[in-house]
Amino acid sequence: MADLLIKAEGETDPNYGTFPDERPIEDHIKRGIINLDKPSGPTSHEIDSWVKRILGVEKTGHGGTLDPKVTGVLPIGIDYATRAIQMLLGADKEYVCLMHLHEEISETEIRNILKEFQGKIFQTPPLKSAVKREMRVRNIYYVNILEIDGQDVLFKIGCEGGTYIRKYCHDVGEALGIGAHMAELRRTKSGPFEEDKTLTTLQDLTDAYHIWKEEGDESLIRDCILPMELAVKHLPKIIIRDSAVDAVCHGADLAAGGVVSLDDNIKTDDTVAIMTLKGELVAAGESLKTSKEIYKANKGIVIDVKKVFMEPETYPKMWK
Repeated sequence: MADLLIKAEGETDPNYGTFPDERPIEDHIKRGIINLDKPSGPTSHEIDSWVKRILGVEKTGHGGTLDPKVTGVLPIGIDYATRAIQMLLGADKEYVCLMHLHEEISETEIRNILKEFQGKIFQTPPLKSAVKREMRVRNIYYVNILEIDGQDVLFKIGCEGGTYIRKYCHDVGEALGIGAHMAELRRTKSGPFEEDKTLTTLQDLTDAYHIWKEEGDESLIRDCILPMELAVKHLPKIIIRDSAVDAVCHGADLAAGGVVSLDDNIKTDDTVAIMTLKGELVAAGESLKTSKEIYKANKGIVIDVKKVFMEPETYPKMWK
């Protein structure tokens, strides 16, 4: 966990912006993300369109596509949050996988090969992928074997975003010399989203929406839909003055004078989330300096802003 470096004193005006947990319900939905438990069968895009229809919203988008048969954590962004959900694409993932080996082999050999398939591995994306098919390196952080039953191996794998588990199983089978394939897969984590009490089914969402619309009780829909700020929970943060917010909303890069506080673990070229003093997500950008350098800087640009999530004029214009 990062510690917070306090660079300057800062107060926030209650007349502008809103604490994420206190948004009016319509605004909460439009700036919300659902930690959806994807069922087996539909495509990720079909899930998007069903959520859009259930909630009657303009836009929905998911973070990190799951194949139709794959189940589990599929974060869905609504309206303004569809851009924020893109911040999850490179985030770390975790899966529980059932791999079927094509021939009998000793348990020792299985355990040994899965130890070898940790750390940095090389992968070529499969034929049916949305990205260019070229060799790339992916990090496998851990592989925990849960059960071995004959030719079936159940394991939990933590990996870098963009790792193909189907290809992983195929490559393990090749290395063993007997062949293998992915029989079943469930995603248990996508960045900060995981299998916890926030995980919501399509039925939960439908029921919560109808209870809000018909009975005026918004508590369940608030439980189903989370503030979009959760999409950047895994990123280092920089908190800025109210007076700097509108300039950043107009696409200006962040200068040292606008910084109130920051996480102490920022490195040059890191992707950083820019937040208000109320905890609202303003933008994301690339850090031009380390935490220590930003803390000491009195002038100059410290963050190259790449994506803006807050609309201009949410906070008053204080720039010329």
